[in-house]
Amino acid sequence: MEAPPYSLCNPMKKTTVINRSYAILQSIAITSMIFYRLSSFHHSTPSFPLLLVFASELILSFLWLLGQAYLWRPCTRKTFPERLMLREKTAEQLPGIDVFVCTADPEKEPPLEVMNTVLSAMAMDYPTEKLSVYVSDDGGCALTLYAMREAREFGRYWLPFCRRFGIKTRCPKLYFSRYDDDFAGRGYEEEKENIKLKYKLLEEHVKKAESSGEILRGINSKNHPPHVEVIQDESDNSTGSNVEKMPRLVYICREKTASAPHHFKAGALNVVLRVSSMISNAPYVLVLDCDMRCNDPSSAKQAMCFHLDPNISPNLAFVQFPQMFHNLSNMDIYDGKLRSVFSVKWPGMDGLQGPMLSGTGFYIKRKALYGDIVREDTDFTLLKQYLGPSNELVKSLNSSNNNNNTDITSRLLEETRLLASCKYENESQWGKQVGFLYNSVIEDYLTGFTLHSKGWKSIFYNPPRAAFLGTATTKLNDTLLQGARWNSGALQVTFSRLCPLVYRLTSRMSVLQRMCYVYLSFQPLYFFPIWCLATVPQLCLLHAIPLYPKASSLWFMVFSYIFTMSQLKHAEEVLSTGDPIRTWWDEQRIWTMKAIISYTIGTMNVVLKCFGLKEANFVPTNKVADDEQTMFYQKGLFNFQASTIVLVPLVTLITLNIFCFIAGTVRTIIDGSFDAMFGQVFISFYVLSVHYPLIDGMVFRKDKGRVPTSVTISSVAISVSVLYFGSLIHMS
Repeated sequence: MEAPPYSLCNPMKKTTVINRSYAILQSIAITSMIFYRLSSFHHSTPSFPLLLVFASELILSFLWLLGQAYLWRPCTRKTFPERLMLREKTAEQLPGIDVFVCTADPEKEPPLEVMNTVLSAMAMDYPTEKLSVYVSDDGGCALTLYAMREAREFGRYWLPFCRRFGIKTRCPKLYFSRYDDDFAGRGYEEEKENIKLKYKLLEEHVKKAESSGEILRGINSKNHPPHVEVIQDESDNSTGSNVEKMPRLVYICREKTASAPHHFKAGALNVVLRVSSMISNAPYVLVLDCDMRCNDPSSAKQAMCFHLDPNISPNLAFVQFPQMFHNLSNMDIYDGKLRSVFSVKWPGMDGLQGPMLSGTGFYIKRKALYGDIVREDTDFTLLKQYLGPSNELVKSLNSSNNNNNTDITSRLLEETRLLASCKYENESQWGKQVGFLYNSVIEDYLTGFTLHSKGWKSIFYNPPRAAFLGTATTKLNDTLLQGARWNSGALQVTFSRLCPLVYRLTSRMSVLQRMCYVYLSFQPLYFFPIWCLATVPQLCLLHAIPLYPKASSLWFMVFSYIFTMSQLKHAEEVLSTGDPIRTWWDEQRIWTMKAIISYTIGTMNVVLKCFGLKEANFVPTNKVADDEQTMFYQKGLFNFQASTIVLVPLVTLITLNIFCFIAGTVRTIIDGSFDAMFGQVFISFYVLSVHYPLIDGMVFRKDKGRVPTSVTISSVAISVSVLYFGSLIHMS
């Protein structure tokens, strides 16, 4: 009798039928729309505004077609960790896991927050001797190192407490803020208060060290030598039965100089990958952002249900968990939880070749990152050409270090400092064919695409309890600028030799899987149709230039059908994922804002970089939210305390639409052209309806989160100038 599997894959049959039916009917309507446009061009020469609108429709149709790949074969999964442990996988037989925690800026990513993430990782429900935690501090902050030392000392009390009482929330900060484990065992309350006092003392130590300023003096985040430290004490070498075993904790600060490229997060991850090969060399790696706390201690065992399944494991590169957040409000006005990604797109890709890497919360096979060339029969000299000059690193690839060994020699530490130096990667293939790839500031997208093109597969697993909880952006400015960074990285790939539209067309990647990658890399191009459709129909409405068929025409039904069905499909997706209908409206608003700001800035950054006018940059998202900012977010109010580059374009577009809608509608009623101009009246009304919070912020709100008066005045002036020059062009 065949043993039951460690996991199950369940195709979403009902959703698949809905998605495919929608795709077929919508594609017929889009084809009819394109036919109408081309046939009308045949009978009369199209105007320039009409060509702009048609180009926008073609781009939207192209991106819509690519997006259908996500919906073609969605599935869900379920794991059975108890089967994994009951069968041959005892604690001693489970493979080792190295946890990489990345931080870069001690101001935007406070060491106290990093410390909580590290403690949650150290406290995972996994054999202690099989677990090592590596903290990559790209800011070179001495306070972060101090916090890690303090965290390890606190861990001697925190880990036994979690294990004894079966605590599920193993991030101390989150646990002490909500106590959601509801455990009432013997001695629990007394022990809880004791641990809470120790945690408060820990916080005081770190805050005191920060406020003193001594520990921060002389720090230069862009110029510092390498530093690798295995944080331990004498008790780590003790064999006494009363000594609590602790996972290994290693602090890594790679070398940085202004003269050498550091390749952002990908460069930091590759340093940790090399250093960990010298110390623990676990076959699996968990990558976490510094704010992404382990919320389910069993996530490692859940991931191993896939990695250790003989039917799945040989071609499985990584298991991706969704990014979820502890600070989301009921009115998630900024779409902080990225619902469409982790509830629709990634489950859809899971039915193909697997989801993309998502930056954090994934368990990846170390072997997959080293590539096909790393084999026992590969020539040693060739391996050194790929992996750099370290003989010890090359030797470690075909060996498994003893994870129980806590005696890290000075010679080994010296070797790790060489691996963390700026010049180590010179004349090697790191970032090109080995490790996390460098051609983009979003290393996850490019690395995942390359792995899938080589035939590797991945799995998306969304467990009942969130495996990891991070901190979502709660401010409009942060949301849009974070989106600009992501889309800049995606477009970088589009303009490179690794463009998914043409790269390795003969690879083992399926057509649908490639379409998913192409969609994401071309996504910033949404900026063009959204800008056009937010301005051109409105200006033409003002000057009585029709761009759409009359409302009484049968052809108008085609345009109406396309719009209506896309809205209904979006609403169906929202409701099917358990969200209220309000989410449908909120997502449209923030998506158009991202198209106007994030996609535009991302595209401009890449274009400027191509001409050598701008360098690629990576600015960490601010993980610290003040009380006022949080208050606005929790109430569902937009905080328009944002940079000029974010606010002025948005307010200008809304102001322009207000002018055009009022004047254009009055004109169509007076001259009796409402039937011919209805489509443009509706578009302008739709834009204003979706972005009503901007109108509210400009006109009615009096709090600090309103649109600044200076921005409103500037936007009105720009709108009047556009209307004036538009009138001159029309008259000529």
